[in-house]
Amino acid sequence: MDTTTEHTPLRAVALVCTLSPSPKPSSSQLLAEQTMEALPGHGVTGKVIRIADHDVKPGVEVDMGEGDAWPEIRDTILGCDILVLSTPIWLGHPSSVAQRVLERLDAELGESDDEGRMLTYGKAAAVCVVGNEDGAHHVSAELFQGLNDVGFSLAPNAVTYWVGEAMQGTDYQDLDKTPAKTAATTRTLAANTAHLARCLKAADYPPST
Repeated sequence: MDTTTEHTPLRAVALVCTLSPSPKPSSSQLLAEQTMEALPGHGVTGKVIRIADHDVKPGVEVDMGEGDAWPEIRDTILGCDILVLSTPIWLGHPSSVAQRVLERLDAELGESDDEGRMLTYGKAAAVCVVGNEDGAHHVSAELFQGLNDVGFSLAPNAVTYWVGEAMQGTDYQDLDKTPAKTAATTRTLAANTAHLARCLKAADYPPST
């Protein structure tokens, strides 16, 4: 009998897809951290990984060989109930780092459990987007599609974002305080994604044929 309840603890990991390695400040990192700070109120704990700090090789395999950092990151993802993908907007698209993460997740199409389900089934995903031009909806649409293709489920309003005025140079991390609308959207993302993850944990998807 399944014992999952509304109080069952959940785990999350946020993959930050800024182009810059640590310790350079990152708006994508900030919004990911704010999202992770909103999740504990819903029984979710976890950590943030900045992809640029790791040697994630290009490719579409689970393991691209010597020195590839992805297998360890993948193990973290598979050990969690929630994946948060945080990206800046570059030229109207997700960053190349976010695209690489999706390309590595493409390997999950060839991985399954004993009943034919992808190993990512039963896991919820959410998205954070920051940039200085409009385009958050377009970027989230690209990431939503990619994440769904490789087996993740997405709750209603599973994106939080901030975009600055067009042709200006202000970054999210440079704001004096978090805009109320962004903060509210982050809280909604946390609540809905935790709810979906808990529902998925309580009831598996049907076997794939």
